[in-house]
Amino acid sequence: MSAHDPLKDKDGNPLIQRYTANDRSNHWITAICFVLLAVSGLAMFHPATSWMAVFLGGGQWTRILHPFLGVVMFISFAVLVFRFWHHNKIDQADKQWMKQIGDVLTNREDRLPKIGMYNAGQKILFFVLIASMVGLLLSGIVIWRAYFAFYFPIDVVRFAALLHAFSAFVLICSIIVHIYAAFWVKGSIGAMVRGTVTYGWARKHHPRWFESVIKKQRD
Repeated sequence: MSAHDPLKDKDGNPLIQRYTANDRSNHWITAICFVLLAVSGLAMFHPATSWMAVFLGGGQWTRILHPFLGVVMFISFAVLVFRFWHHNKIDQADKQWMKQIGDVLTNREDRLPKIGMYNAGQKILFFVLIASMVGLLLSGIVIWRAYFAFYFPIDVVRFAALLHAFSAFVLICSIIVHIYAAFWVKGSIGAMVRGTVTYGWARKHHPRWFESVIKKQRD
């Protein structure tokens, strides 16, 4: 099959590639790290959730692995940011999309402006995730006792601990929204698992992106 041959499902229906294998690998590495970081972070945050340390082999291993996993997640997420940055710039269609949030919530997508690869909600989430990740990285370095914490005054370390907890809270809430939206828009999870979507899905949810992909295929 040449590069210009259309992708097809097992029934012969045409498909569009939405994510490459590298995109999906990066996404799932970030997602797995997030889950491990969430449970290990909660295990260290409060005695009521300390039992979650069992997922990383106990309290000592949780304290050791948590910051290293954080670095892995940040690097993996940074690759995704670099890859999809140009798809997440806010444009006039996005501003109009936000003004018509009522139509969005009631699934009246035929009334909405043509959306590119991502809608305004996804783009806002993208930038919230970036802010949360940066906040977690910077504050995490300051409170990383084994290597960096002793370089900073105690008041800075205390503030960093608060910033770390706040950034983690924002990130967890954002990921919950992300997961809910993925289930709400049927086909989104399949796109990140298989990498492809149907013509109908692309035309319905991201018509401007669909048109640009079809144009490239014809060219």
